[in-house]
Amino acid sequence: MKDEEGGQTAVNPWGNGQAQDYQAVFAEFGIDPISPVVPDLPEVPSFIRRGIVVGHRDYGAIARAIRNRSPYYVMTGFMPSGHPHLGHLMVMKEVVWHVRHGGTGYIAIADREAHAVRGISWEKCKEYGEEYLRCLYALGYKGTTYYQSENHPLHALAFEASTKVNFSELSAIYGFGPETSLSHAESVITQVADILFPQVDRFPAPTVVPVGVDQDPHLRLTRGIAHKLRMFTVEEREGYVSVRGKNAPPEAISEVHRAFPGSKKFEGHVDVRGHPLGEVEERAREIEREHGGYGFFIPSSTYHIFMPGLQGGKMSSSVPESLFSFGEPDESIAKKVRNALTGGRMSVEEQKRLGGEPDRCSVFLLNLFHLVEDDGELEEIRKACKEGCLLCGDCKKQTLDRVWAFLADFRERMDAAPAGDG
Repeated sequence: MKDEEGGQTAVNPWGNGQAQDYQAVFAEFGIDPISPVVPDLPEVPSFIRRGIVVGHRDYGAIARAIRNRSPYYVMTGFMPSGHPHLGHLMVMKEVVWHVRHGGTGYIAIADREAHAVRGISWEKCKEYGEEYLRCLYALGYKGTTYYQSENHPLHALAFEASTKVNFSELSAIYGFGPETSLSHAESVITQVADILFPQVDRFPAPTVVPVGVDQDPHLRLTRGIAHKLRMFTVEEREGYVSVRGKNAPPEAISEVHRAFPGSKKFEGHVDVRGHPLGEVEERAREIEREHGGYGFFIPSSTYHIFMPGLQGGKMSSSVPESLFSFGEPDESIAKKVRNALTGGRMSVEEQKRLGGEPDRCSVFLLNLFHLVEDDGELEEIRKACKEGCLLCGDCKKQTLDRVWAFLADFRERMDAAPAGDG
């Protein structure tokens, strides 16, 4: 869920690059645009309306769960390698929105990953992890949180998941080589277990993982492993439903046959007629769990675009001027916003004559992502910029006022929020 090479296109969970050609990445890795699913949602969140979340895998299952008020999970993880900052805020908001719309929340503090990949001490992992949790609770998060290193059932699940993948597959997905440490590889399998953990901790149900496109390698790996860990594959054929026992014991296959009178049992599979796919899937999942299987739903995911840094380009902790953290001194934040790269022209005269370019402006995008909740107000800012009525200096001042209002409220709620896992 966090960031290496994924085929010909660079998609790297631990690198500094951020994929900019989303259409090319989506096409190569089979990520679908989010727009066709939007009509299934009873309420469209701002992060979809504003074109921030742009892609998905199987989000239709989540949209249906929201609309039908049926159980589903929303889970993601945060690597505690530094202080939480602007770049983490969107995923947190996505998680909280889904919790408020019926999802059961799960948050992993990926301290094993931070220790293995970044060399962060366990003490610092705990310190940073508590900051992430306070941010989430300040935004209104409710649900389960845990540190990877302290979740022993997670470790057992990770071990079981590791039986379904080899190092060659990890190398193909992540670009691992002879120099890759075993702990790095183990952190990847731990993240697979993170994504599947809610279904083991409670019961199988659809699960959505909100991530940036750089995290997609983890989703591809997890979806493949979840499929391999299933006892049954249930597929609709022409006129019937096929239940194939990939890893199912003979008695489980026989039980499927008994569950659907009139079905035909063959060696290794059962053909069911006269019953809808959903009914057969549900009963096969129940039988699988009765016989010691997991019965996983293949996890879903959403993909958001990256908010650019305040100096343009990528937002990265290694470029301090590109972002601000929530506990940063006010004078430092003010300086960064005042020095932010804008979509303005070379002179005031040219700006008034030609107008600005808000969609190329880091200040406007800061408002779009996080500071202006009302779509009408945001459109007024965009229009005033494009018409040359709003100059960059005035826009920065107004934006900084919004930053102070946001931080005053957010910091107060962070101070009141718990930091423990639970």
